[in-house]
Amino acid sequence: MTDVGNHRERAGTRSPQFQMATLVIRVPAAQMALFKAIIESYDNLATLRTEDPAEERLKLWFSPETKEDIESLLRSLAPAISVQCLGQD
Repeated sequence: MTDVGNHRERAGTRSPQFQMATLVIRVPAAQMALFKAIIESYDNLATLRTEDPAEERLKLWFSPETKEDIESLLRSLAPAISVQCLGQD
């Protein structure tokens, strides 16, 4: 048996496919640190990576089950942080 993250895989069996959803967004550079801190304060909601700092593009990685939570959070941040959704990958 081998450990794969928090998943244990038995020899001779197939592990389930872990699917992640992504969302590419644009956040002004001056607001990126605050945005990152807010996203990371929600345990296991999403992972945030900088995709292109020159273009102020970030990518959120999350499980498909949390998509509504992600969208709700982004809407709630709109008055304080300028978040532009650029699409899904």
